[in-house]
Amino acid sequence: MTQRTRRSLALLTSGVLALPLLAGCGAGDDDGGPAAAGPDIALTAREQVADGGVLRWAVDSLPETLNSFQADADATTNRIAGAVLPQLFTLDAKGRPVANPDYLEKAEVVAREPKQVVLYRLNQKAVWSDGREIGAPDFVAQWRALNGKDSAYWTARNAGYERIEKIERGKSDLEVKVTFNRPYADWRSLFSPLYPKQVMGTPEAFNEGARGALKVTAGPFNLGALDKKTGTAALTRNPRWWGRPAKLDTLVLTAVPRAGRPAALAAGKVDLAEVDRAGADRIALAHRDAGGTDGSHGPGASLTPAQATLSWALAHGTDEAKAKEEQESRQKGAEAVKQYADEQSALRGFEVRKSLEASYTQLAMNGASGPLSDERVRRAIARALDRKELAEIVLKPLGLPAKPVGSHLALAGQLAYADNSEALGGTDTHAAQALLADAGWRKGGKLTEPEAKAGPEGEGATDDSKTRAGAKPGPGDGTGNDGLYIVGQDDGRNGAVRRDRPDRQGRAGHRGAPSAGPHVFQEGRVDFGAQLVDEGIAFAPGGLRAGVSPVLAPSSLAAQQEDALLTQAGAIEDGKRAAAAAAAAKAKAETDGEGEDAKEPAKATPAPAPVKQTAPRTSGAMLAKDGKQLNLRFVMPAGPGSEALRAVGDRISQTLRKIGINTQVTKVPDESFFKDHVASGQYDLALYSWPATAFPATDARPIFAKPEPAADGSLLVEQNYTRVGTDHIDQLFDQAAGELDEGKARDLMRKADARIWAEAGSIPLYQRPELVAAKPGLANAGAFGLGAPRFQDIGWKKPPAAKGAKGAKDAKEK
Repeated sequence: MTQRTRRSLALLTSGVLALPLLAGCGAGDDDGGPAAAGPDIALTAREQVADGGVLRWAVDSLPETLNSFQADADATTNRIAGAVLPQLFTLDAKGRPVANPDYLEKAEVVAREPKQVVLYRLNQKAVWSDGREIGAPDFVAQWRALNGKDSAYWTARNAGYERIEKIERGKSDLEVKVTFNRPYADWRSLFSPLYPKQVMGTPEAFNEGARGALKVTAGPFNLGALDKKTGTAALTRNPRWWGRPAKLDTLVLTAVPRAGRPAALAAGKVDLAEVDRAGADRIALAHRDAGGTDGSHGPGASLTPAQATLSWALAHGTDEAKAKEEQESRQKGAEAVKQYADEQSALRGFEVRKSLEASYTQLAMNGASGPLSDERVRRAIARALDRKELAEIVLKPLGLPAKPVGSHLALAGQLAYADNSEALGGTDTHAAQALLADAGWRKGGKLTEPEAKAGPEGEGATDDSKTRAGAKPGPGDGTGNDGLYIVGQDDGRNGAVRRDRPDRQGRAGHRGAPSAGPHVFQEGRVDFGAQLVDEGIAFAPGGLRAGVSPVLAPSSLAAQQEDALLTQAGAIEDGKRAAAAAAAAKAKAETDGEGEDAKEPAKATPAPAPVKQTAPRTSGAMLAKDGKQLNLRFVMPAGPGSEALRAVGDRISQTLRKIGINTQVTKVPDESFFKDHVASGQYDLALYSWPATAFPATDARPIFAKPEPAADGSLLVEQNYTRVGTDHIDQLFDQAAGELDEGKARDLMRKADARIWAEAGSIPLYQRPELVAAKPGLANAGAFGLGAPRFQDIGWKKPPAAKGAKGAKDAKEK
């Protein structure tokens, strides 16, 4: 896993159309166009940053391993690696790879024929913390560990390293020459981070030696103690660092759950923390209310006057037991109100820095079976969506650009970006309806299958009770990670997800896992063991209530009225037939009784029971085909932090219902959303996020690769959880990965993206917001957007007084 894979964030943010060759549709130029939003980090020149100090930075958890190339590496693993290990290439503010002068004087392709050769000229001052020069032995050890030839190494990926033929010392110890057996366009993705040969040299050292400690480092910081009890990892300034020294004395990474971050900020436990929309709102309210609370938010805000009166009456009533209970409840409530008010007062000391993350949220459509296996249905759904409206639901309230994402492979500002959405077509309800009609779906169709109930939407819905009729329950055991990123275990080598064995998710060459609810992007943010991406937006436009789906009836009111009229008409006809039969029987009885030989009254023949006429059940205003209504399972995470995702999902459900598609919304626990539903294919529609990458030919290929059947009958999907792909798309990725002309490689990626749009397996919606609470005096840190942190420049701004005093002194000397 390299740095660009760490820019990833499941989950919750996941066929075949004959089209002419699409050559890079869209308006993107060679520089990717302007970025939609830049970093918000209080950019400050180093001379205005004080020397020394401590920064406490919130992370989701302490890492299980410090080896970024292992499957259970997480966001904190990669944040630590970024500060203490060589990063040969880093990402700039537009998400583009640039050579890091702290480690490289130069890196370039010096030969293309007969084989590609890359020459690295290392910074002559670059040394490991033990005094040894960084050089070819470290490159060789990392290549051998990651090239996939030795199964004893428990690696998570080998993309690019398997194409290296040999690594040699150049003309001097400062030169490393890498020869490839096949051209590799994304060679800049390799050797970042670079581990010392002590870590990569043997399987034992690789597998276990760097899980809990790094004895040798080479960054602006050294790794100090990892304290599981306090949940902290201390990084200290590296005295051997040859570059511009770190401004901070110590950087303390502190594990704080996202829901607890406002309280941790207020208590002074952390100075910098990514927060969800609810946390950002609390800081905004703290500034609005001058640190107190006006009673419109916080504990007790929902208490009505009648409830307050009843509480007082119970607390002062004659029933001593109830009075005591109510008094205790009121005391707890008063304490909660005071604590909240104190926290709000403290939160005035923070500001929210915001940008757009290096990830996008998509609507994923499972094309493996059912209605969505027909590309016309997928395309119809995509054409019905107003992607700009969906982006505005999340981004407009935050004051962030709400432009829909136009590419599956890059974000605005990146070199490969181009808006290729026209390969599918824009929002057009009539076109959507025509596609559905062409696929055989009609309104008012006769239904023969058992009537499906409206999709449950309660919290904690389960597969057994809350999936559509005939849907198979998910095989998960409930122990999966959240949905935004990769979940499950793997053997580190097979690079595939077996559909019948969702616990085996190989990650060789993968871009990271998607996300859906509370965050999973690592530094950039790839979390292979992951948490959900934190959507964190509790906003519901047009009266839509965040987190609440509309109750979906199986047919429209018009259809119900039609059914009632038909039933009434049938009852009238039944009555007429019964009356006629009774009259005929009476007449016959009278005739028989008039005969001379009649000795007793004739018995009347009982009238036959009327045949019950049942009106045919139809789909009414909804679509049906072959006796089945068009019902789709829409799976969403139910936990806190995913309010925005659910608001977007509710709007999508409303939109689809207007064109006759019923969505049965199932809200599932965050920990099972991705593993038990998305990765295992137990869904029709889902929302989750994918990370952006500076190297789409390598990192994005597993996400869009055509699924292939395995020898045992299972389906190898890699990371393509929509199960939609084509041979042509795979070929374009392969061509781009081997194309050393950067312009031609970008054109190939844009063609691939256009084909992905045309297949309509996944529909990019919006770039995810990044909200970071920070103390105003903190410089060069916050919402990094597409870029990577420059750890040595992070610090505390010099006090204005000190600056003023210096200015006065200078003026006096003049």
